[in-house]
Amino acid sequence: MKAMSRIVLGFFPLAFLMLVVASCTGTRPTNLGVRDGKLAPCPSSPNCVSSQVANSDETHFISSYEYKNKPEDAKKKLVAAIQSLPRTLIITEKPDYVYAEFTSFTMRFVDDVEFYFAPDQKTIHIRSASRLGHSDLGVNRKRMEKIRELFSAP
Repeated sequence: MKAMSRIVLGFFPLAFLMLVVASCTGTRPTNLGVRDGKLAPCPSSPNCVSSQVANSDETHFISSYEYKNKPEDAKKKLVAAIQSLPRTLIITEKPDYVYAEFTSFTMRFVDDVEFYFAPDQKTIHIRSASRLGHSDLGVNRKRMEKIRELFSAP
């Protein structure tokens, strides 16, 4: 009986921890993708960056990526850069759009990251947003700059 009590008591903290970790993933947003040449706007919270907000918005603005080669070559290089980072899953890959999920190591938070190849501009518009929480402590910006660095490397 004592052993059974220990098993039951040990189960509840484990079940609670699993519930907490599972809840950190959040629900995949339904507003992702490109609509009229635009990625979804950032929320007012400081846990999102986008190249399609006004550059006067210091909290959310980040410069787009530029490339010189063919779009399909640029996309191949971008996908390789994304996949070189840990805990990454590419969800959607189209000729002009890539959507990936990045999962944090400790709390398993999921961030939604999008790349839109603007037609005839040699520009990739970017957006990275946390699903949960208010502040991301700059994680989305740092990630997008790391991808820029990998993408721009020879």
